[in-house]
Amino acid sequence: MAESDRIAAKTKFLDFLEEKNLRITAQRRAIVDTVFGTDQHFTAEQLLEWAKEKDSSVSRATVYRTLPLLTESGLVHEMDFGKDYKIYDPNYADHPNHNHIICDDCDKIVEFESDRLDQLEDEISTGLGFKVKTQQLRINASCEEMKRLGECKNKGN
Repeated sequence: MAESDRIAAKTKFLDFLEEKNLRITAQRRAIVDTVFGTDQHFTAEQLLEWAKEKDSSVSRATVYRTLPLLTESGLVHEMDFGKDYKIYDPNYADHPNHNHIICDDCDKIVEFESDRLDQLEDEISTGLGFKVKTQQLRINASCEEMKRLGECKNKGN
């Protein structure tokens, strides 16, 4: 995400909070700066850790209260990949139709777009009498490194 897009997304979210008559506290600002300062997918716990680096007073409760607001605003997307935690995608507003490959060995998430997939989705949906609004493709896979070496250096990272 370009710096101008980050600033625009952050401004849009702060405006969203004001429209809901919610205070923009220092903790919330640190969370917002963290979310719109990364292109990485993250969990609530990762967000807490990263936001605490910006402001040590950020609490777990504030992170968990802010995440639903981020998703409600449409600027961040909550994804369920079958784990016991949710993953948040900060690139959703700019790219709502993108795909993910998730490594079952190390939980690494790789985002990708494909014009060929988009064409195929349009062809299939049109043929069945539908028009695509949004789409998400999730591919679960194993690292080539795991296959080659029997272990994945990214496991646990």
